[in-house]
Amino acid sequence: MLSSYRQIFAAPGSLAFSATGFLSRLPISMTGIGVVTMLSLLRGSYGVGGAVYATMALAAAAMGPQVSRLVDRYGQRRVARPATALAVLAGAAMLVCARAGAPDWTYFLCAVPMGAMPSTGALVRARWALLYRDDPAKLHTAYAFESVVDEIIFIVGPTLSIGLATALFPEAGVLLAAVFLAVGVALFTAQRSTEPPVHPAARRSGGSAIRSAGLRVLVLTFVATGAIFGSVEVVTVAYGRAQGHTGASSLVLAVYALGSGLAGAVFGALRPRGSAARRFQVGVGVMAVTMVPLVAAAALCSGVVGMLAVGGALFVSGLTIAPTMITTMGLVERLVPAAQLTEGMTWTTTGLALGVAGGSSLAGLVVDAAGAAAGYWVPLAAGLFGLLVALAGGRRLRPAARTAVPEPAVAAR
Repeated sequence: MLSSYRQIFAAPGSLAFSATGFLSRLPISMTGIGVVTMLSLLRGSYGVGGAVYATMALAAAAMGPQVSRLVDRYGQRRVARPATALAVLAGAAMLVCARAGAPDWTYFLCAVPMGAMPSTGALVRARWALLYRDDPAKLHTAYAFESVVDEIIFIVGPTLSIGLATALFPEAGVLLAAVFLAVGVALFTAQRSTEPPVHPAARRSGGSAIRSAGLRVLVLTFVATGAIFGSVEVVTVAYGRAQGHTGASSLVLAVYALGSGLAGAVFGALRPRGSAARRFQVGVGVMAVTMVPLVAAAALCSGVVGMLAVGGALFVSGLTIAPTMITTMGLVERLVPAAQLTEGMTWTTTGLALGVAGGSSLAGLVVDAAGAAAGYWVPLAAGLFGLLVALAGGRRLRPAARTAVPEPAVAAR
């Protein structure tokens, strides 16, 4: 298995852009939770922090695909650096407002331009696509590697952000995220030899990548997938508190991410056969079905046994995440024109972010109304909705064969 991953880093510059891409992606998992933690420590309430976080998420959903569209038209370096500068300056302004005890509206004002943060995960994957577009096996492994990196980021980032804010000073998590973003993007964009050249058709493109019917199916399915992730996080914390084991909820969520990371590592070393569209549908379906044991575990068990049962169910469910994400990125690479690849990949992460925001909000309402165990019905419902979308849009996930560029027969966020 390790030999498959060693092979993808044989290309000159691949290790450098992947490593600096990791650094520049850490703020994605650090900033939002850092803002919530910072404002809760400074103001004694989660209300303002949660609302500011939601504003950031909506701003990123609106601005992210547009920033990536500019990347496709003008290049990674020319767009990512000024977009990063805008996001970092806005973050610095928020830190100043927090330290000065400024009115609530100033945080929302700062949160909007923070949404300009470039989707560095899409930028990294675009470089892998350039390197291995004609080598489907290596491209599949590269996408799998980046999915594992994503899981590591979402395990390490929140822990680091919360830990620094509580151990040092409230602004520490957001401050370090801004530093990682500035330094990471600067180092990443300095790797000029692996930067994808601007496609000749990019500047002539008159429409957005979202005009692709297949991409719309993927994005809508990812809204449902994001709702699973967001609701699972909120409900698991509430369930842990209800069982008297609040601290254990973070370990349970780490097990969820661990399952995904392990599955992604194994899946990347395999050579999947058959239709990628069918594998996507199966992945979404299994993701939905594995929510059923989670609902049952929460309803039938309690105390330590309940936490162990929920953790086991989430580990099994986590095994479906990375393979489905890898398959999705492979489909995006085939569904959208090469001139719009970065934008296309960003649209999927935008759908995911919107789903996380909606799922976490809905789960909170259900928990308040019916209790923590009942909250696990939210990810189950989201999973079933995602499966219906994937099945109904299956025909749109089979693009016509390309003439200029061979279609990679790979499964592969």
